[in-house]
Amino acid sequence: MKLSVIIPSYNEGGTILEIIRRVRLVDIGMEKEIIVVDGASTDDTKEKLKQEAGKPDITIIHEPSREGKGAAVRKGFEKATGEITLIQDADLEVNPEEYPNLLRHIVSRETDVVFGSRFLNRDVKFRAASLLANKVIIFLTNLLYGARMTDVLTCYKVFRTGALQGMVFKCKGFDFDCEIAVKLLKKGVRIMETPIGYTPRTYGEGKKINWKDGFKSVGVIIKNRFF
Repeated sequence: MKLSVIIPSYNEGGTILEIIRRVRLVDIGMEKEIIVVDGASTDDTKEKLKQEAGKPDITIIHEPSREGKGAAVRKGFEKATGEITLIQDADLEVNPEEYPNLLRHIVSRETDVVFGSRFLNRDVKFRAASLLANKVIIFLTNLLYGARMTDVLTCYKVFRTGALQGMVFKCKGFDFDCEIAVKLLKKGVRIMETPIGYTPRTYGEGKKINWKDGFKSVGVIIKNRFF
Protein backbone atom coordinates (compact mmCIF):
# COMPACT_ATOMS: atom_id res chain seq x y z
CA MET A 1 0.00 0.00 0.00
CA LYS A 2 0.98 3.62 -0.44
CA LEU A 3 0.12 6.74 1.57
CA SER A 4 -0.27 10.07 -0.23
CA VAL A 5 0.48 12.99 2.12
CA ILE A 6 -0.90 16.30 0.84
CA ILE A 7 0.70 19.40 2.36
CA PRO A 8 -0.97 22.73 1.47
CA SER A 9 1.41 25.60 2.15
CA TYR A 10 1.41 29.38 2.16
CA ASN A 11 4.27 31.43 3.63
CA GLU A 12 5.61 28.50 5.66
CA GLY A 13 9.30 29.04 4.96
CA GLY A 14 10.11 28.57 8.62
CA THR A 15 8.54 25.13 8.88
CA ILE A 16 8.14 23.58 5.41
CA LEU A 17 11.42 21.67 5.33
CA GLU A 18 10.95 20.46 8.90
CA ILE A 19 7.47 19.09 8.23
CA ILE A 20 8.73 17.29 5.12
CA ARG A 21 11.58 15.82 7.20
CA ARG A 22 9.15 14.61 9.86
CA VAL A 23 6.83 13.04 7.28
CA ARG A 24 9.75 11.15 5.79
CA LEU A 25 11.00 9.93 9.16
CA VAL A 26 7.79 8.42 10.52
CA ASP A 27 7.65 4.66 10.06
CA ILE A 28 4.21 3.53 8.86
CA GLY A 29 5.07 0.22 7.21
CA MET A 30 4.16 1.38 3.73
CA GLU A 31 5.44 3.57 0.94
CA LYS A 32 4.83 7.32 1.20
CA GLU A 33 4.53 10.02 -1.43
CA ILE A 34 4.58 13.69 -0.43
CA ILE A 35 2.64 16.28 -2.42
CA VAL A 36 3.33 19.90 -1.49
CA VAL A 37 1.05 22.53 -3.00
CA ASP A 38 2.40 26.03 -2.44
CA GLY A 39 -0.10 28.87 -2.82
CA ALA A 40 2.18 31.49 -4.37
CA SER A 41 4.03 32.19 -1.11
CA THR A 42 5.61 35.61 -0.74
CA ASP A 43 8.26 34.56 1.79
CA ASP A 44 11.14 32.13 1.18
CA THR A 45 8.97 29.00 0.96
CA LYS A 46 9.57 28.66 -2.78
CA GLU A 47 13.34 28.94 -2.29
CA LYS A 48 13.26 26.36 0.48
CA LEU A 49 11.29 23.94 -1.69
CA LYS A 50 14.00 24.08 -4.35
CA GLN A 51 16.02 21.86 -2.01
CA GLU A 52 13.37 19.16 -2.48
CA ALA A 53 12.98 19.45 -6.23
CA GLY A 54 13.71 16.25 -8.12
CA LYS A 55 13.60 13.89 -5.14
CA PRO A 56 11.69 10.71 -6.06
CA ASP A 57 9.25 10.72 -3.13
CA ILE A 58 7.96 14.28 -3.48
CA THR A 59 5.85 16.27 -5.94
CA ILE A 60 5.88 20.07 -5.65
CA ILE A 61 3.13 22.20 -7.19
CA HIS A 62 3.50 25.98 -7.33
CA GLU A 63 0.22 27.82 -7.81
CA PRO A 64 0.52 31.02 -9.90
CA SER A 65 -1.68 32.86 -7.39
CA ARG A 66 -2.97 32.13 -3.92
CA GLU A 67 -6.34 30.37 -4.01
CA GLY A 68 -6.57 28.98 -0.47
CA LYS A 69 -6.14 25.77 1.51
CA GLY A 70 -9.11 24.00 -0.08
CA ALA A 71 -7.95 24.71 -3.60
CA ALA A 72 -4.46 23.46 -2.72
CA VAL A 73 -5.76 20.23 -1.21
CA ARG A 74 -7.97 19.60 -4.23
CA LYS A 75 -4.94 19.95 -6.50
CA GLY A 76 -3.18 17.46 -4.26
CA PHE A 77 -6.07 15.01 -4.61
CA GLU A 78 -5.60 15.12 -8.39
CA LYS A 79 -1.95 14.06 -8.06
CA ALA A 80 -2.36 11.45 -5.32
CA THR A 81 -1.64 7.86 -6.36
CA GLY A 82 -1.81 6.15 -2.95
CA GLU A 83 -4.58 3.88 -1.72
CA ILE A 84 -4.78 6.12 1.37
CA THR A 85 -4.67 9.93 1.41
CA LEU A 86 -3.81 12.14 4.39
CA ILE A 87 -3.97 15.94 4.72
CA GLN A 88 -1.05 17.46 6.63
CA ASP A 89 -0.76 21.16 7.50
CA ALA A 90 2.71 22.66 7.12
CA ASP A 91 2.73 24.65 10.37
CA LEU A 92 3.87 22.00 12.90
CA GLU A 93 0.69 22.35 15.00
CA VAL A 94 0.23 18.60 14.56
CA ASN A 95 2.94 15.94 14.36
CA PRO A 96 3.40 13.17 11.76
CA GLU A 97 4.31 10.83 14.63
CA GLU A 98 0.51 10.45 14.90
CA TYR A 99 0.32 8.64 11.53
CA PRO A 100 0.49 5.03 12.79
CA ASN A 101 -2.51 5.55 15.09
CA LEU A 102 -4.47 7.37 12.39
CA LEU A 103 -3.76 4.74 9.75
CA ARG A 104 -4.32 1.56 11.74
CA HIS A 105 -8.10 1.92 11.66
CA ILE A 106 -8.07 2.14 7.87
CA VAL A 107 -5.45 -0.56 7.31
CA SER A 108 -7.48 -2.93 9.53
CA ARG A 109 -10.59 -2.01 7.49
CA GLU A 110 -12.52 -0.79 10.54
CA THR A 111 -13.41 2.32 8.56
CA ASP A 112 -12.56 4.22 5.38
CA VAL A 113 -12.23 7.65 7.01
CA VAL A 114 -10.40 8.76 10.17
CA PHE A 115 -10.29 12.25 11.67
CA GLY A 116 -7.73 13.11 14.34
CA SER A 117 -9.60 14.77 17.18
CA ARG A 118 -7.89 17.40 19.33
CA PHE A 119 -10.86 17.39 21.70
CA LEU A 120 -10.41 13.72 22.58
CA ASN A 121 -7.00 14.60 24.00
CA ARG A 122 -7.51 16.17 27.44
CA ASP A 123 -4.01 17.66 27.43
CA VAL A 124 -4.68 19.90 24.43
CA LYS A 125 -5.16 23.61 25.14
CA PHE A 126 -7.02 26.08 22.90
CA ARG A 127 -7.14 29.85 22.73
CA ALA A 128 -10.57 31.08 23.88
CA ALA A 129 -11.69 32.44 20.50
CA SER A 130 -10.58 29.28 18.69
CA LEU A 131 -12.32 27.08 21.24
CA LEU A 132 -15.62 28.95 20.83
CA ALA A 133 -15.49 28.82 17.02
CA ASN A 134 -14.73 25.11 17.05
CA LYS A 135 -17.54 24.36 19.49
CA VAL A 136 -20.10 26.26 17.39
CA ILE A 137 -19.09 24.41 14.23
CA ILE A 138 -19.11 21.03 15.97
CA PHE A 139 -22.54 21.71 17.48
CA LEU A 140 -24.07 22.77 14.16
CA THR A 141 -22.59 19.81 12.31
CA ASN A 142 -23.90 17.32 14.83
CA LEU A 143 -27.32 18.99 15.01
CA LEU A 144 -27.91 19.23 11.27
CA TYR A 145 -26.32 15.94 10.18
CA GLY A 146 -27.25 13.69 13.10
CA ALA A 147 -23.58 13.09 13.83
CA ARG A 148 -21.45 12.75 16.95
CA MET A 149 -18.31 14.50 15.80
CA THR A 150 -15.90 15.96 18.33
CA ASP A 151 -13.58 17.80 15.89
CA VAL A 152 -14.67 19.03 12.45
CA LEU A 153 -11.87 21.52 11.71
CA THR A 154 -9.02 19.14 12.49
CA CYS A 155 -6.09 19.15 10.10
CA TYR A 156 -5.73 15.37 10.24
CA LYS A 157 -8.25 13.90 7.85
CA VAL A 158 -7.32 10.49 6.45
CA PHE A 159 -9.21 8.57 3.76
CA ARG A 160 -9.14 5.37 1.88
CA THR A 161 -8.85 7.19 -1.44
CA GLY A 162 -11.91 5.51 -2.93
CA ALA A 163 -14.12 6.98 -0.20
CA LEU A 164 -13.97 10.33 -1.99
CA GLN A 165 -14.90 8.93 -5.38
CA GLY A 166 -17.71 10.85 -7.03
CA MET A 167 -17.58 13.70 -4.53
CA VAL A 168 -17.30 17.25 -5.86
CA PHE A 169 -15.72 19.95 -3.69
CA LYS A 170 -16.14 23.66 -4.30
CA CYS A 171 -14.60 25.44 -1.31
CA LYS A 172 -11.20 27.01 -1.86
CA GLY A 173 -10.37 28.32 1.61
CA PHE A 174 -10.34 26.99 5.16
CA ASP A 175 -14.07 26.27 4.83
CA PHE A 176 -12.98 23.21 2.83
CA ASP A 177 -12.44 21.43 6.16
CA CYS A 178 -16.16 21.72 6.87
CA GLU A 179 -17.18 20.90 3.32
CA ILE A 180 -15.35 17.60 3.22
CA ALA A 181 -16.69 16.59 6.64
CA VAL A 182 -20.35 17.36 5.95
CA LYS A 183 -20.30 15.84 2.47
CA LEU A 184 -18.93 12.60 3.90
CA LEU A 185 -21.65 12.65 6.58
CA LYS A 186 -24.34 13.41 4.03
CA LYS A 187 -23.12 10.50 1.92
CA GLY A 188 -23.46 8.22 4.95
CA VAL A 189 -19.74 7.54 5.30
CA ARG A 190 -18.70 6.60 8.84
CA ILE A 191 -16.04 8.95 10.23
CA MET A 192 -14.00 7.39 13.03
CA GLU A 193 -12.17 9.79 15.36
CA THR A 194 -8.97 9.15 17.30
CA PRO A 195 -7.13 11.46 19.75
CA ILE A 196 -4.22 13.56 18.49
CA GLY A 197 -1.87 16.10 20.03
CA TYR A 198 -2.02 19.75 19.06
CA THR A 199 0.30 22.72 19.65
CA PRO A 200 -1.51 25.86 18.47
CA ARG A 201 0.51 28.77 17.18
CA THR A 202 -0.39 32.46 17.40
CA TYR A 203 -1.11 34.91 14.60
CA GLY A 204 2.29 36.41 15.29
CA GLU A 205 3.80 32.99 14.58
CA GLY A 206 1.95 32.74 11.28
CA LYS A 207 -1.54 31.37 12.00
CA LYS A 208 -3.83 32.37 9.13
CA ILE A 209 -7.39 31.20 9.82
CA ASN A 210 -9.62 34.00 11.19
CA TRP A 211 -13.21 34.85 12.17
CA LYS A 212 -14.26 35.37 8.54
CA ASP A 213 -13.33 31.75 7.82
CA GLY A 214 -15.54 30.72 10.74
CA PHE A 215 -18.58 32.41 9.21
CA LYS A 216 -17.82 30.83 5.83
CA SER A 217 -17.63 27.42 7.49
CA VAL A 218 -21.03 27.90 9.14
CA GLY A 219 -22.43 28.81 5.73
CA VAL A 220 -21.02 25.63 4.23
CA ILE A 221 -22.60 23.50 6.95
CA ILE A 222 -26.05 25.04 6.42
CA LYS A 223 -25.89 25.20 2.62
CA ASN A 224 -24.90 21.57 2.19
CA ARG A 225 -27.63 20.42 4.55
CA PHE A 226 -30.57 22.23 2.99
CA PHE A 227 -29.60 23.05 -0.61
